[in-house]
Amino acid sequence: MAVLPSDPIAAGQLGALIPPPMARRRRASWVRSLDVYIPGGFLLLLVLACFVWPVVYPVPQPVGGSILDASLGIGAPGHLLGTDTVGNDILARLLYGGRVSFEVAAATQVVGGVVGTMIGIVSTYLGGIAEAVVMRLLDVLLAIPAFILALTLLEGLGQGELNIIWALSIFFIPAFARLARAATLSLKEQTFVVAAHLTGTKRWRSIMRHIVPNVAPGLLTFALLNAGVAIIIEATLSFFGYGIPPPGPSWGNMIADGQQVMSTQPRLILVPSILLLVTVIALNTLGDGLRARWGVQ
Repeated sequence: MAVLPSDPIAAGQLGALIPPPMARRRRASWVRSLDVYIPGGFLLLLVLACFVWPVVYPVPQPVGGSILDASLGIGAPGHLLGTDTVGNDILARLLYGGRVSFEVAAATQVVGGVVGTMIGIVSTYLGGIAEAVVMRLLDVLLAIPAFILALTLLEGLGQGELNIIWALSIFFIPAFARLARAATLSLKEQTFVVAAHLTGTKRWRSIMRHIVPNVAPGLLTFALLNAGVAIIIEATLSFFGYGIPPPGPSWGNMIADGQQVMSTQPRLILVPSILLLVTVIALNTLGDGLRARWGVQ
């Protein structure tokens, strides 16, 4: 049994040390919000830098630099982060390479998310043979590693950002379909869905009105986590020469080019590597923060 202090002054001091329940909840909510605001703010600033900065305040072109400006150091006139071994501006290549990473991440999640979600919801809502056949086909795709699948498709499609998007979208479709199926299995038995069906609501209307809005939060947090995976795969493909063809800018081929002079100019490999790492961590942290805030399992 807890012993309360008999001295009223001591009791007052004890009460001052222990914040009231409302204050504790507000503090906990504010701390949890940091998991959303900090990575979200960083990603917003990075997106604005990649897409808006070159328009508002023009930077040098990421390709076509002069060999006379090769290997300039940080802070060189007209080159904030210096230049690479062929005279291309490093900052410009980082910004335009970031565009590629964000475009690939966003496009693959939109295509894979929309297609996979509709496949998972519709097949599960219909049930029967259609669901069994679709799920088995998706299991086959899930069994293939993402990098191997993308590499195989790019061998036939060729290099380029658009081909990377299509190759990775095919990989993400089964993952979204599986997640949507799991959510739909529990939702289709809920009272409001059954009631809508009994009142004669059409299946497609019931799906769009009752199923999709309830699975959307989980799919959004899943997409943020997958976006980091997409960025890593794109960088890996470009690193090995199967992604963005040189001299086009990509964080992956910047890291590959930096290997050649790593001992004398480590910044050429460290800067894009750190930016890639921090971006992926921010996406994962934002996804986890939103999942905790929305109560998504």
